[in-house]
Amino acid sequence: MKTNKKKIINDPVFGFITIQSELIFDLIEHPYFQRLRRIKQLGLSCIVFPGANHTRFEHAIGAVFLMRAAITDLRIKGVRITEEEAEAVTVAILLHDIGHGPFSHALEHSIVEGLVHERISVLLMEDLNQQFEGRLSLAIEIFKNEYPKKFLHQLVASQLDVDRLDYLRRDSFFTGVTEGIIGSDRIIKMLNVRNDELVVEYKGIYSIEKFLIARRLMYWQVYLHKTVLSAEFLLVNILKRAKEVAMKGDKLFATPSLSVFLENKISLEHFQNGSTFMGRSLLSVFASLEDDDVIASIKQWQYHSDPILAYLSACLVNRKLFRIKLQNKNFGKKQIQLLEEKVVQQFGVEKQDVPYFLVQDSITNNAYLTEDNKINILQKNGRICEINEASDINLSGLSHTVRKYFVCYPKELDIR
Repeated sequence: MKTNKKKIINDPVFGFITIQSELIFDLIEHPYFQRLRRIKQLGLSCIVFPGANHTRFEHAIGAVFLMRAAITDLRIKGVRITEEEAEAVTVAILLHDIGHGPFSHALEHSIVEGLVHERISVLLMEDLNQQFEGRLSLAIEIFKNEYPKKFLHQLVASQLDVDRLDYLRRDSFFTGVTEGIIGSDRIIKMLNVRNDELVVEYKGIYSIEKFLIARRLMYWQVYLHKTVLSAEFLLVNILKRAKEVAMKGDKLFATPSLSVFLENKISLEHFQNGSTFMGRSLLSVFASLEDDDVIASIKQWQYHSDPILAYLSACLVNRKLFRIKLQNKNFGKKQIQLLEEKVVQQFGVEKQDVPYFLVQDSITNNAYLTEDNKINILQKNGRICEINEASDINLSGLSHTVRKYFVCYPKELDIR
Protein backbone atom coordinates (compact mmCIF):
# COMPACT_ATOMS: atom_id res chain seq x y z
CA MET A 1 0.00 0.00 0.00
CA LYS A 2 1.32 3.42 -0.97
CA THR A 3 1.96 5.85 1.87
CA ASN A 4 2.54 8.98 -0.23
CA LYS A 5 -0.92 9.82 -1.52
CA LYS A 6 -0.48 13.57 -1.96
CA LYS A 7 0.03 13.53 -5.70
CA ILE A 8 0.28 16.23 -8.37
CA ILE A 9 -1.21 15.69 -11.83
CA ASN A 10 -0.14 17.86 -14.75
CA ASP A 11 -3.34 18.63 -16.64
CA PRO A 12 -3.15 20.30 -20.09
CA VAL A 13 -6.23 22.45 -19.37
CA PHE A 14 -5.77 23.56 -15.73
CA GLY A 15 -2.08 22.92 -15.11
CA PHE A 16 -0.94 21.25 -11.90
CA ILE A 17 -3.76 19.58 -9.94
CA THR A 18 -3.01 18.45 -6.39
CA ILE A 19 -4.72 15.36 -5.01
CA GLN A 20 -5.01 16.28 -1.32
CA SER A 21 -7.23 13.49 0.00
CA GLU A 22 -6.15 9.90 0.66
CA LEU A 23 -9.67 8.70 -0.12
CA ILE A 24 -9.65 10.50 -3.47
CA PHE A 25 -6.26 8.98 -4.26
CA ASP A 26 -7.44 5.45 -3.39
CA LEU A 27 -10.57 5.89 -5.54
CA ILE A 28 -8.50 7.09 -8.48
CA GLU A 29 -6.29 4.01 -8.09
CA HIS A 30 -9.28 1.65 -8.09
CA PRO A 31 -9.83 -0.44 -11.28
CA TYR A 32 -13.35 0.98 -11.69
CA PHE A 33 -11.88 4.46 -12.07
CA GLN A 34 -8.71 3.50 -13.95
CA ARG A 35 -11.00 2.04 -16.61
CA LEU A 36 -12.04 5.60 -17.49
CA ARG A 37 -8.56 6.09 -18.99
CA ARG A 38 -9.72 3.78 -21.77
CA ILE A 39 -13.06 5.44 -22.50
CA LYS A 40 -12.99 8.54 -24.68
CA GLN A 41 -14.88 11.56 -23.48
CA LEU A 42 -16.29 12.32 -26.93
CA GLY A 43 -16.71 8.85 -28.36
CA LEU A 44 -16.41 8.91 -32.16
CA SER A 45 -15.94 12.69 -32.41
CA CYS A 46 -12.26 12.08 -33.22
CA ILE A 47 -13.50 10.99 -36.66
CA VAL A 48 -14.17 14.69 -37.26
CA PHE A 49 -11.85 16.37 -34.74
CA PRO A 50 -8.51 14.46 -34.75
CA GLY A 51 -7.45 15.89 -31.40
CA ALA A 52 -10.57 14.72 -29.54
CA ASN A 53 -8.90 11.70 -27.96
CA HIS A 54 -9.15 12.82 -24.35
CA THR A 55 -10.79 10.48 -21.87
CA ARG A 56 -13.37 10.49 -19.11
CA PHE A 57 -10.48 10.00 -16.68
CA GLU A 58 -9.05 13.42 -17.53
CA HIS A 59 -12.48 15.02 -17.37
CA ALA A 60 -13.17 13.61 -13.90
CA ILE A 61 -9.81 14.85 -12.59
CA GLY A 62 -10.50 18.31 -14.04
CA ALA A 63 -13.92 18.37 -12.40
CA VAL A 64 -12.26 17.55 -9.04
CA PHE A 65 -9.95 20.55 -9.51
CA LEU A 66 -12.89 22.87 -10.18
CA MET A 67 -14.87 21.45 -7.26
CA ARG A 68 -12.03 22.15 -4.84
CA ALA A 69 -11.76 25.68 -6.21
CA ALA A 70 -15.51 26.21 -5.76
CA ILE A 71 -15.38 24.93 -2.16
CA THR A 72 -12.47 27.27 -1.34
CA ASP A 73 -14.21 30.34 -2.77
CA LEU A 74 -17.57 29.56 -1.14
CA ARG A 75 -15.88 29.17 2.23
CA ILE A 76 -14.17 32.56 1.83
CA LYS A 77 -17.66 34.05 1.41
CA GLY A 78 -18.82 32.48 4.65
CA VAL A 79 -20.65 29.45 3.27
CA ARG A 80 -20.32 26.67 5.83
CA ILE A 81 -18.92 23.48 4.30
CA THR A 82 -17.39 20.98 6.71
CA GLU A 83 -14.31 18.93 5.84
CA GLU A 84 -16.50 15.83 5.63
CA GLU A 85 -18.89 17.56 3.21
CA ALA A 86 -16.00 18.93 1.14
CA GLU A 87 -14.49 15.48 0.68
CA ALA A 88 -17.89 13.91 -0.01
CA VAL A 89 -18.90 16.38 -2.71
CA THR A 90 -15.45 15.97 -4.28
CA VAL A 91 -15.91 12.19 -4.31
CA ALA A 92 -19.35 12.67 -5.89
CA ILE A 93 -17.91 14.70 -8.78
CA LEU A 94 -14.94 12.36 -9.16
CA LEU A 95 -17.29 9.41 -9.67
CA HIS A 96 -20.13 11.14 -11.51
CA ASP A 97 -19.24 9.52 -14.86
CA ILE A 98 -18.05 6.15 -13.57
CA GLY A 99 -21.14 4.41 -15.01
CA HIS A 100 -20.36 5.32 -18.61
CA GLY A 101 -19.77 2.38 -20.90
CA PRO A 102 -17.71 2.45 -24.09
CA PHE A 103 -19.29 4.88 -26.55
CA SER A 104 -21.84 5.33 -23.79
CA HIS A 105 -24.94 6.48 -25.62
CA ALA A 106 -24.43 4.02 -28.48
CA LEU A 107 -24.27 1.19 -25.96
CA GLU A 108 -27.36 2.45 -24.15
CA HIS A 109 -29.37 2.41 -27.39
CA SER A 110 -28.26 -0.91 -28.80
CA ILE A 111 -27.30 -3.95 -26.71
CA VAL A 112 -28.72 -3.18 -23.24
CA GLU A 113 -32.38 -2.38 -22.59
CA GLY A 114 -33.25 0.61 -20.44
CA LEU A 115 -29.65 1.30 -19.44
CA VAL A 116 -28.79 4.83 -18.30
CA HIS A 117 -25.27 5.60 -17.18
CA GLU A 118 -26.43 7.67 -14.20
CA ARG A 119 -28.08 4.60 -12.65
CA ILE A 120 -25.00 2.45 -13.29
CA SER A 121 -22.88 5.18 -11.68
CA VAL A 122 -24.97 4.87 -8.51
CA LEU A 123 -24.66 1.07 -8.50
CA LEU A 124 -20.88 1.28 -8.92
CA MET A 125 -20.64 3.92 -6.20
CA GLU A 126 -22.66 1.70 -3.86
CA ASP A 127 -20.36 -1.21 -4.65
CA LEU A 128 -17.33 0.97 -3.94
CA ASN A 129 -18.96 2.10 -0.72
CA GLN A 130 -19.01 -1.49 0.49
CA GLN A 131 -15.37 -1.96 -0.49
CA PHE A 132 -14.43 1.26 1.32
CA GLU A 133 -16.45 0.34 4.44
CA GLY A 134 -19.09 3.05 4.14
CA ARG A 135 -16.78 6.00 3.52
CA LEU A 136 -18.74 6.99 0.39
CA SER A 137 -22.17 7.14 2.05
CA LEU A 138 -22.30 10.92 2.25
CA ALA A 139 -21.02 11.29 -1.32
CA ILE A 140 -23.83 9.05 -2.56
CA GLU A 141 -26.40 11.07 -0.62
CA ILE A 142 -25.15 14.25 -2.27
CA PHE A 143 -25.01 12.61 -5.72
CA LYS A 144 -28.63 11.41 -5.38
CA ASN A 145 -29.76 14.81 -3.99
CA GLU A 146 -30.79 13.25 -0.68
CA TYR A 147 -28.54 15.41 1.53
CA PRO A 148 -30.11 18.43 3.31
CA LYS A 149 -27.64 20.95 1.83
CA LYS A 150 -29.04 21.00 -1.71
CA PHE A 151 -26.43 23.41 -3.07
CA LEU A 152 -23.83 20.65 -2.77
CA HIS A 153 -25.79 18.53 -5.23
CA GLN A 154 -26.13 21.57 -7.52
CA LEU A 155 -22.33 21.75 -7.69
CA VAL A 156 -22.37 18.15 -8.99
CA ALA A 157 -25.47 18.17 -11.19
CA SER A 158 -27.33 21.27 -12.31
CA GLN A 159 -27.37 23.71 -15.22
CA LEU A 160 -24.27 25.37 -13.79
CA ASP A 161 -22.29 22.50 -12.30
CA VAL A 162 -18.55 21.89 -12.32
CA ASP A 163 -19.12 18.95 -14.68
CA ARG A 164 -20.21 21.35 -17.44
CA LEU A 165 -17.56 23.90 -16.53
CA ASP A 166 -14.89 21.27 -17.14
CA TYR A 167 -16.21 19.50 -20.23
CA LEU A 168 -16.90 22.70 -22.14
CA ARG A 169 -13.36 23.98 -21.62
CA ARG A 170 -11.78 20.54 -22.09
CA ASP A 171 -13.76 19.60 -25.20
CA SER A 172 -13.10 23.03 -26.70
CA PHE A 173 -9.38 22.64 -26.00
CA PHE A 174 -9.04 19.20 -27.60
CA THR A 175 -11.34 19.78 -30.58
CA GLY A 176 -9.91 23.22 -31.33
CA VAL A 177 -13.42 24.73 -31.41
CA THR A 178 -12.72 28.07 -29.75
CA GLU A 179 -16.40 28.99 -29.47
CA GLY A 180 -16.57 26.65 -26.46
CA ILE A 181 -14.05 28.57 -24.37
CA ILE A 182 -15.65 29.79 -21.15
CA GLY A 183 -14.44 31.75 -18.13
CA SER A 184 -14.72 28.90 -15.64
CA ASP A 185 -12.39 30.66 -13.16
CA ARG A 186 -14.53 33.78 -13.22
CA ILE A 187 -17.77 31.81 -12.85
CA ILE A 188 -16.47 29.92 -9.82
CA LYS A 189 -15.28 33.15 -8.20
CA MET A 190 -18.80 34.56 -8.63
CA LEU A 191 -20.65 31.62 -7.04
CA ASN A 192 -22.45 32.07 -3.74
CA VAL A 193 -25.23 30.41 -1.74
CA ARG A 194 -28.57 31.88 -0.71
CA ASN A 195 -31.50 29.97 0.80
CA ASP A 196 -29.55 26.72 0.30
CA GLU A 197 -29.37 27.34 -3.44
CA LEU A 198 -26.42 28.12 -5.66
CA VAL A 199 -26.49 31.65 -7.06
CA VAL A 200 -24.19 33.78 -9.19
CA GLU A 201 -23.24 37.24 -8.01
CA TYR A 202 -24.33 40.02 -10.35
CA LYS A 203 -20.75 40.80 -11.44
CA GLY A 204 -20.59 37.37 -13.06
CA ILE A 205 -23.63 37.76 -15.29
CA TYR A 206 -21.64 38.29 -18.49
CA SER A 207 -19.64 35.14 -17.85
CA ILE A 208 -22.91 33.21 -17.50
CA GLU A 209 -24.22 34.66 -20.76
CA LYS A 210 -21.00 33.55 -22.45
CA PHE A 211 -21.30 30.12 -20.82
CA LEU A 212 -24.81 29.57 -22.18
CA ILE A 213 -23.92 30.75 -25.67
CA ALA A 214 -20.77 28.60 -25.68
CA ARG A 215 -22.79 25.56 -24.65
CA ARG A 216 -25.25 26.10 -27.49
CA LEU A 217 -22.46 26.50 -30.03
CA MET A 218 -20.56 23.45 -28.79
CA TYR A 219 -23.65 21.30 -29.24
CA TRP A 220 -24.11 22.37 -32.85
CA GLN A 221 -20.42 22.36 -33.75
CA VAL A 222 -19.21 19.30 -31.80
CA TYR A 223 -21.69 17.14 -29.92
CA LEU A 224 -24.35 17.26 -32.67
CA HIS A 225 -21.98 17.68 -35.62
CA LYS A 226 -23.67 15.92 -38.52
CA THR A 227 -20.69 13.69 -39.36
CA VAL A 228 -20.35 12.67 -35.70
CA LEU A 229 -24.07 11.84 -35.72
CA SER A 230 -23.60 9.70 -38.83
CA ALA A 231 -20.74 7.77 -37.20
CA GLU A 232 -22.60 7.28 -33.90
CA PHE A 233 -25.78 5.97 -35.51
CA LEU A 234 -23.69 3.68 -37.69
CA LEU A 235 -22.13 2.31 -34.49
CA VAL A 236 -25.58 1.84 -32.93
CA ASN A 237 -26.69 -0.19 -35.94
CA ILE A 238 -23.51 -2.28 -35.90
CA LEU A 239 -24.08 -3.23 -32.26
CA LYS A 240 -27.77 -3.92 -32.89
CA ARG A 241 -26.94 -6.20 -35.81
CA ALA A 242 -24.18 -7.95 -33.86
CA LYS A 243 -26.62 -8.64 -31.02
CA GLU A 244 -29.24 -9.92 -33.45
CA VAL A 245 -26.70 -12.29 -35.02
CA ALA A 246 -25.39 -13.44 -31.63
CA MET A 247 -28.88 -14.01 -30.20
CA LYS A 248 -29.56 -16.41 -33.07
CA GLY A 249 -26.69 -18.57 -31.86
CA ASP A 250 -24.01 -17.46 -34.31
CA LYS A 251 -20.77 -17.13 -32.33
CA LEU A 252 -19.19 -13.75 -32.91
CA PHE A 253 -15.64 -12.68 -32.24
CA ALA A 254 -15.78 -10.50 -29.13
CA THR A 255 -14.03 -10.05 -25.83
CA PRO A 256 -15.60 -12.11 -23.01
CA SER A 257 -17.18 -9.05 -21.42
CA LEU A 258 -18.74 -7.83 -24.66
CA SER A 259 -19.96 -11.37 -25.45
CA VAL A 260 -22.05 -11.33 -22.26
CA PHE A 261 -24.02 -8.34 -23.54
CA LEU A 262 -24.29 -9.63 -27.10
CA GLU A 263 -25.41 -13.14 -26.25
CA ASN A 264 -27.88 -12.35 -23.46
CA LYS A 265 -30.97 -10.21 -23.20
CA ILE A 266 -29.89 -7.84 -20.46
CA SER A 267 -31.77 -4.97 -18.87
CA LEU A 268 -31.27 -2.63 -15.94
CA GLU A 269 -33.11 -5.11 -13.72
CA HIS A 270 -30.29 -7.63 -14.18
CA PHE A 271 -27.86 -5.09 -12.70
CA GLN A 272 -30.18 -4.27 -9.84
CA ASN A 273 -30.83 -7.95 -9.05
CA GLY A 274 -27.12 -8.81 -8.87
CA SER A 275 -27.15 -11.24 -11.83
CA THR A 276 -23.91 -13.13 -12.47
CA PHE A 277 -22.17 -14.17 -15.69
CA MET A 278 -18.88 -16.04 -16.06
CA GLY A 279 -18.77 -16.34 -12.29
CA ARG A 280 -18.76 -12.55 -11.88
CA SER A 281 -21.43 -10.01 -11.09
CA LEU A 282 -22.92 -8.29 -14.11
CA LEU A 283 -21.77 -4.97 -12.66
CA SER A 284 -18.19 -6.24 -12.60
CA VAL A 285 -18.50 -7.48 -16.18
CA PHE A 286 -19.79 -4.06 -17.26
CA ALA A 287 -16.93 -2.37 -15.41
CA SER A 288 -14.46 -4.24 -17.61
CA LEU A 289 -16.01 -3.01 -20.86
CA GLU A 290 -13.91 -0.39 -22.64
CA ASP A 291 -13.69 1.28 -26.04
CA ASP A 292 -11.15 -1.25 -27.27
CA ASP A 293 -13.56 -4.15 -26.62
CA VAL A 294 -15.92 -2.63 -29.17
CA ILE A 295 -13.36 -1.42 -31.71
CA ALA A 296 -11.39 -4.68 -31.79
CA SER A 297 -14.61 -6.62 -32.33
CA ILE A 298 -15.83 -4.37 -35.12
CA LYS A 299 -12.49 -4.71 -36.92
CA GLN A 300 -13.09 -8.46 -37.03
CA TRP A 301 -16.80 -8.25 -37.83
CA GLN A 302 -16.06 -6.63 -41.19
CA TYR A 303 -15.05 -10.13 -42.34
CA HIS A 304 -18.12 -11.90 -40.90
CA SER A 305 -20.35 -14.06 -43.08
CA ASP A 306 -23.38 -11.91 -42.26
CA PRO A 307 -23.32 -9.37 -45.11
CA ILE A 308 -25.09 -6.60 -43.20
CA LEU A 309 -22.79 -6.79 -40.18
CA ALA A 310 -19.73 -7.02 -42.42
CA TYR A 311 -20.78 -4.04 -44.55
CA LEU A 312 -21.64 -1.76 -41.63
CA SER A 313 -18.45 -2.68 -39.76
CA ALA A 314 -16.26 -2.01 -42.81
CA CYS A 315 -17.93 1.37 -43.27
CA LEU A 316 -16.98 2.45 -39.74
CA VAL A 317 -13.46 0.99 -39.76
CA ASN A 318 -12.63 2.62 -43.09
CA ARG A 319 -14.54 5.87 -42.38
CA LYS A 320 -16.96 5.34 -45.25
CA LEU A 321 -19.71 7.01 -43.28
CA PHE A 322 -23.31 7.35 -44.37
CA ARG A 323 -24.44 10.53 -46.01
CA ILE A 324 -26.53 12.62 -43.63
CA LYS A 325 -29.07 15.29 -44.47
CA LEU A 326 -30.51 17.67 -41.88
CA GLN A 327 -33.47 19.98 -42.22
CA ASN A 328 -35.87 21.94 -40.03
CA LYS A 329 -38.94 19.89 -40.91
CA ASN A 330 -39.64 16.19 -41.03
CA PHE A 331 -38.84 14.28 -44.20
CA GLY A 332 -41.86 13.43 -46.33
CA LYS A 333 -43.16 9.89 -46.66
CA LYS A 334 -42.38 9.86 -50.37
CA GLN A 335 -38.74 10.81 -49.74
CA ILE A 336 -38.34 8.02 -47.19
CA GLN A 337 -40.15 5.51 -49.37
CA LEU A 338 -37.84 6.33 -52.29
CA LEU A 339 -34.81 5.81 -50.06
CA GLU A 340 -36.19 2.51 -48.78
CA GLU A 341 -36.71 1.25 -52.32
CA LYS A 342 -33.18 2.27 -53.27
CA VAL A 343 -31.75 0.40 -50.26
CA VAL A 344 -33.62 -2.80 -51.19
CA GLN A 345 -32.52 -2.49 -54.79
CA GLN A 346 -28.87 -1.61 -54.04
CA PHE A 347 -28.20 -4.07 -51.22
CA GLY A 348 -30.72 -6.82 -51.91
CA VAL A 349 -31.99 -6.89 -48.31
CA GLU A 350 -35.39 -7.72 -46.89
CA LYS A 351 -37.65 -4.84 -45.94
CA GLN A 352 -37.22 -5.53 -42.20
CA ASP A 353 -33.46 -4.98 -42.58
CA VAL A 354 -33.77 -1.58 -44.28
CA PRO A 355 -33.39 0.34 -40.95
CA TYR A 356 -29.78 -0.87 -40.76
CA PHE A 357 -29.07 1.17 -43.91
CA LEU A 358 -31.53 4.01 -43.42
CA VAL A 359 -31.66 5.99 -40.17
CA GLN A 360 -34.39 8.56 -39.69
CA ASP A 361 -34.47 10.54 -36.46
CA SER A 362 -34.24 14.04 -34.96
CA ILE A 363 -31.91 15.98 -32.66
CA THR A 364 -32.64 18.79 -30.23
CA ASN A 365 -30.56 21.58 -28.78
CA ASN A 366 -31.43 23.85 -25.87
CA ALA A 367 -28.66 25.53 -23.95
CA TYR A 368 -30.81 26.44 -20.97
CA LEU A 369 -33.97 24.84 -19.56
CA THR A 370 -36.01 27.43 -17.71
CA GLU A 371 -38.13 24.81 -15.93
CA ASP A 372 -35.17 22.81 -14.61
CA ASN A 373 -32.79 24.04 -11.90
CA LYS A 374 -32.74 27.67 -12.96
CA ILE A 375 -29.57 29.75 -12.93
CA ASN A 376 -30.23 32.49 -10.40
CA ILE A 377 -28.45 35.84 -10.17
CA LEU A 378 -27.80 37.59 -6.85
CA GLN A 379 -28.44 41.30 -7.41
CA LYS A 380 -26.54 44.07 -5.63
CA ASN A 381 -29.56 44.79 -3.43
CA GLY A 382 -29.75 41.15 -2.32
CA ARG A 383 -32.68 40.28 -4.56
CA ILE A 384 -32.46 36.98 -6.44
CA CYS A 385 -33.75 36.70 -9.98
CA GLU A 386 -33.43 34.21 -12.80
CA ILE A 387 -30.81 34.80 -15.53
CA ASN A 388 -33.38 35.66 -18.22
CA GLU A 389 -34.75 38.44 -16.03
CA ALA A 390 -31.34 39.69 -14.92
CA SER A 391 -29.69 39.81 -18.34
CA ASP A 392 -29.90 42.92 -20.50
CA ILE A 393 -29.86 40.80 -23.67
CA ASN A 394 -32.58 38.48 -24.90
CA LEU A 395 -31.64 34.96 -23.82
CA SER A 396 -35.04 33.46 -24.61
CA GLY A 397 -33.64 31.91 -27.77
CA LEU A 398 -31.29 29.80 -25.65
CA SER A 399 -34.28 28.46 -23.73
CA HIS A 400 -36.10 27.52 -26.91
CA THR A 401 -35.72 23.90 -27.98
CA VAL A 402 -34.47 23.72 -31.57
CA ARG A 403 -35.28 20.44 -33.31
CA LYS A 404 -33.69 19.30 -36.54
CA TYR A 405 -34.61 16.21 -38.51
CA PHE A 406 -32.12 14.03 -40.28
CA VAL A 407 -31.81 10.99 -42.45
CA CYS A 408 -28.68 8.82 -42.93
CA TYR A 409 -28.09 6.44 -45.82
CA PRO A 410 -25.13 4.86 -47.66
CA LYS A 411 -23.40 7.13 -50.13
CA GLU A 412 -23.70 4.41 -52.76
CA LEU A 413 -27.31 5.45 -53.20
CA ASP A 414 -25.99 8.77 -54.49
CA ILE A 415 -29.23 10.64 -54.00
CA ARG A 416 -28.80 14.37 -54.14
